Amino acid sequence: MLWNEPNNLSHWNFALDPEWARFAALTRAAAEAARRVRPELPLVLGGISPVDPGFIRLLAGYGVLDAVDRVAIHGFPLDWNHWRIDEWPRKVAEIEDAAGRAVWVSEAGASSFGADEVQVFGLRRTAELLRDRVERVHWYSLLDLPPSWPATTRHRESEGSAYYRHYYMGLIRADGTPKPACAEFPPWLGVCQWFHFEDPRLEAAVHWLRRLGVRRLRTGLSWADWYRPGAAAWFDRQMQALSEFEVTVTLCYTPEHLGLEPHCAAPPREAAEFARFTAWVAQRYTAEGRALAARGATLPTGGGDVRDPRPERVSCTGPEVTIHCTTGC
Repeated sequence: MLWNEPNNLSHWNFALDPEWARFAALTRAAAEAARRVRPELPLVLGGISPVDPGFIRLLAGYGVLDAVDRVAIHGFPLDWNHWRIDEWPRKVAEIEDAAGRAVWVSEAGASSFGADEVQVFGLRRTAELLRDRVERVHWYSLLDLPPSWPATTRHRESEGSAYYRHYYMGLIRADGTPKPACAEFPPWLGVCQWFHFEDPRLEAAVHWLRRLGVRRLRTGLSWADWYRPGAAAWFDRQMQALSEFEVTVTLCYTPEHLGLEPHCAAPPREAAEFARFTAWVAQRYTAEGRALAARGATLPTGGGDVRDPRPERVSCTGPEVTIHCTTGC
Protein backbone atom coordinates (compact mmCIF):
# COMPACT_ATOMS: atom_id res chain seq x y z
CA MET A 1 0.00 0.00 0.00
CA LEU A 2 1.40 3.33 -1.09
CA TRP A 3 1.17 6.00 1.63
CA ASN A 4 -1.52 6.47 4.24
CA GLU A 5 -4.36 9.00 4.26
CA PRO A 6 -2.85 11.30 1.62
CA ASN A 7 -5.83 13.67 1.89
CA ASN A 8 -5.36 14.04 5.66
CA LEU A 9 -3.09 16.88 6.79
CA SER A 10 -1.63 14.70 9.56
CA HIS A 11 -0.11 12.39 6.92
CA TRP A 12 0.42 14.61 3.87
CA ASN A 13 0.90 18.36 4.14
CA PHE A 14 -1.21 19.43 1.19
CA ALA A 15 -0.55 23.07 2.04
CA LEU A 16 2.84 22.37 0.43
CA ASP A 17 1.23 20.36 -2.37
CA PRO A 18 -2.22 21.93 -2.82
CA GLU A 19 -3.09 20.07 -6.03
CA TRP A 20 -1.45 16.78 -4.93
CA ALA A 21 0.80 16.84 -7.99
CA ARG A 22 3.81 15.85 -5.89
CA PHE A 23 1.85 13.05 -4.26
CA ALA A 24 0.78 11.76 -7.66
CA ALA A 25 4.38 11.78 -8.90
CA LEU A 26 5.53 9.97 -5.75
CA THR A 27 2.87 7.27 -6.10
CA ARG A 28 3.56 6.66 -9.78
CA ALA A 29 7.31 6.49 -9.20
CA ALA A 30 6.92 4.06 -6.29
CA ALA A 31 4.54 1.83 -8.24
CA GLU A 32 6.92 1.73 -11.20
CA ALA A 33 9.85 0.86 -8.94
CA ALA A 34 7.89 -1.96 -7.26
CA ARG A 35 6.75 -3.38 -10.62
CA ARG A 36 10.33 -3.38 -11.86
CA VAL A 37 11.47 -5.77 -9.14
CA ARG A 38 8.17 -7.64 -8.51
CA PRO A 39 5.90 -7.27 -11.57
CA GLU A 40 3.22 -9.53 -10.10
CA LEU A 41 2.89 -7.65 -6.81
CA PRO A 42 -0.59 -6.16 -6.22
CA LEU A 43 -0.39 -2.48 -5.29
CA VAL A 44 -2.97 -0.55 -3.29
CA LEU A 45 -3.41 3.22 -3.07
CA GLY A 46 -3.09 4.23 0.58
CA GLY A 47 -6.41 4.52 2.40
CA ILE A 48 -8.00 7.94 2.06
CA SER A 49 -9.58 9.77 4.98
CA PRO A 50 -11.98 11.50 4.59
CA VAL A 51 -13.82 9.34 2.07
CA ASP A 52 -13.84 11.75 -0.86
CA PRO A 53 -14.68 10.66 -4.43
CA GLY A 54 -13.54 14.05 -5.69
CA PHE A 55 -10.03 13.34 -4.40
CA ILE A 56 -10.02 9.98 -6.22
CA ARG A 57 -11.06 11.69 -9.45
CA LEU A 58 -8.26 14.24 -8.97
CA LEU A 59 -5.69 11.44 -8.66
CA ALA A 60 -7.18 9.67 -11.68
CA GLY A 61 -6.47 12.79 -13.70
CA TYR A 62 -2.79 12.42 -12.80
CA GLY A 63 -2.72 8.78 -13.89
CA VAL A 64 -2.35 7.46 -10.34
CA LEU A 65 -5.14 4.90 -10.64
CA ASP A 66 -3.46 3.40 -13.70
CA ALA A 67 -0.49 2.57 -11.45
CA VAL A 68 -2.41 0.65 -8.74
CA ASP A 69 -4.70 -2.36 -8.55
CA ARG A 70 -6.94 -1.32 -5.66
CA VAL A 71 -7.89 1.79 -3.74
CA ALA A 72 -8.54 1.92 -0.01
CA ILE A 73 -10.61 4.01 2.37
CA HIS A 74 -10.76 4.61 6.12
CA GLY A 75 -13.82 5.30 8.21
CA PHE A 76 -14.58 6.01 11.87
CA PRO A 77 -18.19 7.18 11.92
CA LEU A 78 -18.61 6.69 15.67
CA ASP A 79 -15.55 8.80 16.48
CA TRP A 80 -14.40 11.30 13.85
CA ASN A 81 -16.42 11.20 10.62
CA HIS A 82 -19.46 13.33 9.82
CA TRP A 83 -21.55 10.42 8.59
CA ARG A 84 -23.48 7.60 10.22
CA ILE A 85 -22.24 4.03 10.52
CA ASP A 86 -25.07 2.70 8.33
CA GLU A 87 -23.69 4.79 5.44
CA TRP A 88 -20.70 2.46 5.00
CA PRO A 89 -22.09 0.72 1.86
CA ARG A 90 -22.85 4.07 0.22
CA LYS A 91 -19.35 5.37 0.99
CA VAL A 92 -17.81 2.28 -0.62
CA ALA A 93 -20.02 2.68 -3.70
CA GLU A 94 -19.01 6.31 -4.15
CA ILE A 95 -15.34 5.39 -4.31
CA GLU A 96 -15.94 2.38 -6.55
CA ASP A 97 -17.76 4.64 -9.01
CA ALA A 98 -15.01 7.28 -8.92
CA ALA A 99 -12.10 4.84 -9.13
CA GLY A 100 -13.35 2.06 -11.39
CA ARG A 101 -11.41 -0.23 -9.06
CA ALA A 102 -12.23 -2.56 -6.19
CA VAL A 103 -12.18 -0.85 -2.81
CA TRP A 104 -10.61 -2.10 0.40
CA VAL A 105 -11.51 -0.76 3.82
CA SER A 106 -7.99 -0.68 5.22
CA GLU A 107 -9.07 0.97 8.48
CA ALA A 108 -12.46 0.80 10.17
CA GLY A 109 -12.85 1.16 13.89
CA ALA A 110 -14.63 2.44 16.95
CA SER A 111 -13.06 3.60 20.18
CA SER A 112 -13.97 2.60 23.71
CA PHE A 113 -13.37 6.20 24.81
CA GLY A 114 -16.94 6.76 25.95
CA ALA A 115 -17.91 3.19 26.78
CA ASP A 116 -16.83 -0.36 25.96
CA GLU A 117 -20.37 -1.03 24.72
CA VAL A 118 -19.97 1.57 21.98
CA GLN A 119 -16.96 -0.29 20.61
CA VAL A 120 -18.82 -3.62 20.75
CA PHE A 121 -21.70 -2.12 18.76
CA GLY A 122 -19.29 -0.52 16.26
CA LEU A 123 -17.49 -3.80 15.66
CA ARG A 124 -20.68 -5.80 15.19
CA ARG A 125 -22.37 -3.30 12.90
CA THR A 126 -19.28 -2.64 10.78
CA ALA A 127 -18.83 -6.38 10.25
CA GLU A 128 -22.49 -6.78 9.27
CA LEU A 129 -22.34 -3.93 6.77
CA LEU A 130 -19.02 -4.75 5.10
CA ARG A 131 -18.56 -8.53 5.20
CA ASP A 132 -20.22 -9.15 1.83
CA ARG A 133 -19.52 -5.71 0.40
CA VAL A 134 -15.71 -5.45 0.01
CA GLU A 135 -12.75 -7.78 -0.50
CA ARG A 136 -10.86 -6.65 2.60
CA VAL A 137 -11.67 -5.00 5.91
CA HIS A 138 -8.98 -4.26 8.50
CA TRP A 139 -10.16 -3.33 11.99
CA TYR A 140 -8.20 -0.50 13.60
CA SER A 141 -6.71 -1.55 15.87
CA LEU A 142 -5.49 -4.51 17.90
CA LEU A 143 -3.70 -2.64 20.71
CA ASP A 144 -4.53 0.59 22.50
CA LEU A 145 -1.86 3.26 22.12
CA PRO A 146 0.17 3.52 25.35
CA PRO A 147 -0.78 6.74 27.19
CA SER A 148 2.80 8.00 27.25
CA TRP A 149 3.15 7.78 23.44
CA PRO A 150 2.08 10.58 21.05
CA ALA A 151 -0.67 9.93 18.53
CA THR A 152 0.13 10.64 14.87
CA THR A 153 -1.97 13.76 14.35
CA ARG A 154 -1.14 17.37 13.59
CA HIS A 155 -2.96 19.21 16.34
CA ARG A 156 -2.65 16.87 19.32
CA GLU A 157 -4.33 18.08 22.51
CA SER A 158 -5.86 21.10 20.75
CA GLU A 159 -8.28 18.63 19.17
CA GLY A 160 -9.92 18.15 22.57
CA SER A 161 -11.57 14.79 23.24
CA ALA A 162 -11.11 13.82 19.58
CA TYR A 163 -7.37 13.52 20.21
CA TYR A 164 -7.76 11.19 23.19
CA ARG A 165 -9.93 8.78 21.23
CA HIS A 166 -6.72 7.72 19.46
CA TYR A 167 -5.70 5.99 22.70
CA TYR A 168 -8.80 3.76 22.93
CA MET A 169 -9.08 2.21 19.46
CA GLY A 170 -7.63 -1.20 20.33
CA LEU A 171 -9.28 -4.48 21.26
CA ILE A 172 -6.59 -4.88 23.93
CA ARG A 173 -5.98 -2.24 26.59
CA ALA A 174 -2.54 -0.72 27.13
CA ASP A 175 -2.20 -2.84 30.28
CA GLY A 176 -2.59 -6.01 28.19
CA THR A 177 -6.14 -6.94 29.22
CA PRO A 178 -8.82 -7.62 26.60
CA LYS A 179 -11.86 -5.40 26.16
CA PRO A 180 -15.38 -6.81 25.69
CA ALA A 181 -15.12 -6.27 21.91
CA CYS A 182 -12.29 -8.79 21.84
CA ALA A 183 -14.80 -11.60 22.50
CA GLU A 184 -16.93 -10.37 19.57
CA PHE A 185 -14.14 -10.27 16.99
CA PRO A 186 -14.94 -12.38 13.88
CA PRO A 187 -11.86 -14.23 12.54
CA TRP A 188 -12.64 -13.31 8.91
CA LEU A 189 -12.01 -9.66 9.75
CA GLY A 190 -8.50 -8.36 9.23
CA VAL A 191 -6.59 -6.18 11.71
CA CYS A 192 -4.57 -3.01 11.25
CA GLN A 193 -1.76 -2.60 13.77
CA TRP A 194 1.14 -0.17 13.48
CA PHE A 195 4.46 -0.79 15.21
CA HIS A 196 6.93 1.90 16.23
CA PHE A 197 10.65 1.46 15.70
CA GLU A 198 11.81 -1.44 17.90
CA ASP A 199 8.30 -1.64 19.35
CA PRO A 200 8.29 -3.70 22.59
CA ARG A 201 4.69 -4.76 21.90
CA LEU A 202 5.53 -6.89 18.84
CA GLU A 203 5.50 -10.28 20.55
CA ALA A 204 2.34 -9.47 22.52
CA ALA A 205 0.63 -8.44 19.30
CA VAL A 206 1.51 -11.73 17.62
CA HIS A 207 0.13 -13.59 20.65
CA TRP A 208 -3.22 -11.79 20.40
CA LEU A 209 -3.42 -12.11 16.62
CA ARG A 210 -3.05 -15.87 16.98
CA ARG A 211 -5.54 -16.02 19.82
CA LEU A 212 -8.13 -14.11 17.79
CA GLY A 213 -7.56 -16.32 14.73
CA VAL A 214 -6.56 -13.37 12.54
CA ARG A 215 -5.28 -14.24 9.07
CA ARG A 216 -4.96 -10.81 7.42
CA LEU A 217 -2.88 -8.06 8.96
CA ARG A 218 -2.12 -4.56 7.78
CA THR A 219 0.96 -2.87 9.21
CA GLY A 220 3.64 -0.48 8.04
CA LEU A 221 7.31 0.13 7.46
CA SER A 222 8.40 3.73 7.89
CA TRP A 223 10.48 5.36 5.19
CA ALA A 224 11.70 7.78 7.88
CA ASP A 225 12.88 4.86 10.02
CA TRP A 226 14.89 3.47 7.07
CA TYR A 227 17.54 6.05 7.92
CA ARG A 228 17.97 4.98 11.54
CA PRO A 229 20.94 2.83 12.55
CA GLY A 230 19.74 -0.77 12.73
CA ALA A 231 16.67 -0.15 10.56
CA ALA A 232 17.09 -3.21 8.36
CA ALA A 233 17.54 -5.44 11.41
CA TRP A 234 14.34 -4.10 12.98
CA PHE A 235 12.37 -4.42 9.73
CA ASP A 236 13.64 -8.01 9.37
CA ARG A 237 12.61 -8.83 12.93
CA GLN A 238 9.17 -7.29 12.51
CA MET A 239 8.43 -9.00 9.22
CA GLN A 240 9.72 -12.36 10.42
CA ALA A 241 7.50 -12.16 13.52
CA LEU A 242 4.49 -11.48 11.27
CA SER A 243 5.35 -14.01 8.57
CA GLU A 244 2.55 -16.44 9.49
CA PHE A 245 -0.08 -13.83 8.55
CA GLU A 246 -1.17 -12.47 5.18
CA VAL A 247 0.38 -9.04 5.52
CA THR A 248 -0.40 -5.78 3.75
CA VAL A 249 2.60 -3.49 4.23
CA THR A 250 1.99 0.23 4.14
CA LEU A 251 4.95 2.45 3.30
CA CYS A 252 5.09 6.12 4.27
CA TYR A 253 6.45 8.95 6.44
CA THR A 254 8.95 11.31 4.92
CA PRO A 255 12.45 11.52 6.45
CA GLU A 256 13.00 15.01 7.86
CA HIS A 257 16.06 15.69 5.76
CA LEU A 258 14.28 14.80 2.50
CA GLY A 259 11.07 16.80 2.96
CA LEU A 260 10.06 20.24 1.78
CA GLU A 261 9.97 20.95 5.51
CA PRO A 262 11.42 18.86 8.36
CA HIS A 263 8.28 16.85 9.15
CA CYS A 264 7.19 13.28 8.43
CA ALA A 265 4.02 14.52 6.65
CA ALA A 266 5.95 16.85 4.33
CA PRO A 267 6.05 16.03 0.61
CA PRO A 268 9.57 14.87 -0.26
CA ARG A 269 11.71 16.97 -2.53
CA GLU A 270 12.38 13.99 -4.81
CA ALA A 271 9.94 11.17 -5.52
CA ALA A 272 12.82 8.94 -6.60
CA GLU A 273 14.02 8.51 -3.01
CA PHE A 274 10.71 7.02 -1.93
CA ALA A 275 10.69 4.85 -5.05
CA ARG A 276 14.05 3.38 -4.00
CA PHE A 277 12.67 2.53 -0.57
CA THR A 278 9.60 0.92 -2.14
CA ALA A 279 11.75 -1.23 -4.41
CA TRP A 280 13.94 -2.26 -1.48
CA VAL A 281 10.91 -3.39 0.54
CA ALA A 282 9.34 -5.16 -2.45
CA GLN A 283 12.53 -7.07 -3.14
CA ARG A 284 13.28 -7.95 0.46
CA TYR A 285 9.92 -8.88 2.01
CA THR A 286 7.75 -10.48 -0.64
CA ALA A 287 7.49 -14.26 -0.80
CA GLU A 288 9.97 -14.31 -3.70
CA GLY A 289 12.52 -12.33 -1.72
CA ARG A 290 12.20 -14.66 1.26
CA ALA A 291 12.61 -17.68 -1.00
CA LEU A 292 15.83 -16.23 -2.42
CA ALA A 293 17.15 -15.57 1.07
CA ALA A 294 16.26 -19.11 2.14
CA ARG A 295 18.36 -20.43 -0.74
CA GLY A 296 21.30 -18.39 0.50
CA ALA A 297 21.05 -15.55 -1.99
CA THR A 298 22.18 -12.11 -0.87
CA LEU A 299 19.46 -9.52 -1.34
CA PRO A 300 20.63 -6.19 -2.78
CA THR A 301 21.61 -3.59 -0.21
CA GLY A 302 23.48 -1.14 -2.39
CA GLY A 303 23.67 0.39 -5.82
CA GLY A 304 21.13 0.91 -8.57
CA ASP A 305 17.51 1.50 -7.65
CA VAL A 306 17.59 -0.80 -4.62
CA ARG A 307 19.91 0.50 -1.96
CA ASP A 308 20.39 0.53 1.79
CA PRO A 309 21.19 4.12 2.79
CA ARG A 310 22.82 5.00 6.06
CA PRO A 311 22.91 8.80 6.43
CA GLU A 312 23.35 10.18 9.91
CA ARG A 313 20.08 12.07 10.27
CA VAL A 314 17.07 10.41 11.82
CA SER A 315 13.48 11.47 11.27
CA CYS A 316 10.12 10.93 12.93
CA THR A 317 8.75 7.45 13.32
CA GLY A 318 5.68 5.83 11.84
CA PRO A 319 4.44 3.09 9.56
CA GLU A 320 2.93 3.50 6.04
CA VAL A 321 2.89 3.18 2.08
CA THR A 322 1.13 0.01 1.20
CA ILE A 323 2.43 -2.94 -0.76
CA HIS A 324 0.14 -5.92 -0.55
CA CYS A 325 1.86 -9.31 -0.40
CA THR A 326 -0.67 -11.94 -1.34
CA THR A 327 1.29 -14.78 0.21
CA GLY A 328 2.38 -12.91 3.31
CA CYS A 329 5.43 -10.75 3.91
